[in-house]
Amino acid sequence: MSEHPVPSERARALVSGAYDTHVHVGPDVMQRRIDDLDLAARCKQTGLAGFVLKSHYVTTAERAAVVRKAVPGVDALGAITLNGSMGGMNPAAVEIAGRLGARIVWFPTVDSRNQRGSTAQDLPGSKPAMWGALQADLHAQGIVPDVVEVVDEQGVVLETVRKVLRVIAKHDLVLATGHLSGPEIVTVVHAAKEEGVRRVVVTHPEFTSQRLPVEQQRELAAAGALLERCFTTPYTGKVGWDDLFDTIRKVGPQFSVLSSDLGQPFNPPVEDGLALFADRLLQAGFSEDEVRTMAVTNSRFVAAAPA
Repeated sequence: MSEHPVPSERARALVSGAYDTHVHVGPDVMQRRIDDLDLAARCKQTGLAGFVLKSHYVTTAERAAVVRKAVPGVDALGAITLNGSMGGMNPAAVEIAGRLGARIVWFPTVDSRNQRGSTAQDLPGSKPAMWGALQADLHAQGIVPDVVEVVDEQGVVLETVRKVLRVIAKHDLVLATGHLSGPEIVTVVHAAKEEGVRRVVVTHPEFTSQRLPVEQQRELAAAGALLERCFTTPYTGKVGWDDLFDTIRKVGPQFSVLSSDLGQPFNPPVEDGLALFADRLLQAGFSEDEVRTMAVTNSRFVAAAPA
C-alpha cells in the first residue's frame, strides 16, 4: 500500500486540463522527489495540461523549453524568483526571463524582509520548508545576500519595483507575491494594477510568514488578484484544513487558484497534488463547479492558456 493518499478517479477527472502553477522539482539545489522530464510524462498520463517550474534560486524558462520539446503535449512553463541569487529586484533579469518565455515572476521569497525577519511559528507537528536548511548553510558560510526590499521606510513602492512591474506588464507575465508581508502585498498589488499587470497571484496567503486575514484577502481579490491555495500548506500542517476551507468560502472560491507546491521527497507525488486537493474540497462540501473553477479555469488563466 502507498504511504501517501491516492486521489479518486472523480477528482482526477475534475482537475483534468489544469496546470499546477507551483511545483519544486529537479534539477534543483536540494533533493527533490522527481525531475521535470519525468513529471511531464506523469502529467500526460494523469491528464494535467502542464506545470510551472519554481526555483527559489535560478530561472527555469530554458529548462521548461527543453521539457516541452522532450514531452510534446505537456505545457511546462518557466519562472523567475527575485531573490539575491537573481540580483534581487532586477528588471534586466525579468526582461531576459520574459524573452525566454517565462510565465511567472515571483517576488522575493527567502530573501524578502518579511521572511528574513519572520518570527511566526509553524503549528505543532508541521514539516519545515526544505529551503530553510539551505539558507542556514549559506548564512553559516557568510553568503548572505542583501534583503530584497519592495517598499521604502514610508511604505511606498520603490522605483526599481515599478520598473520590474512594467516589464511584467509588457510581457504579460504573472506577478506572484512571494513571501512578502500582508501590507507589502497590498501595496505591491495596487502598484501592479497601476502599471498594467493583468495577472496577479497572492502566493500561499495561509503560509506561516504570510497568514493574511480574510479581510485583507478580500481586499486583494477586489483589486483583481487570485489567492493561491497550495496543497502543501495544510497537508504539512501549516494551516488547518477547516480553517483553509473557511477562508476560501469567505473570500469566494472564484478568487482562489489551486496549486500543489509539491516536489519534496517526503510528500505525495507531484502529479497527484491537485486531485488530492480536489478530493479534500469535495469532502468539505465544495461543488464540482467550484473545484473546477479553482483548479482548472483559474490555473489556465494564470498559464495564459485557452479557456
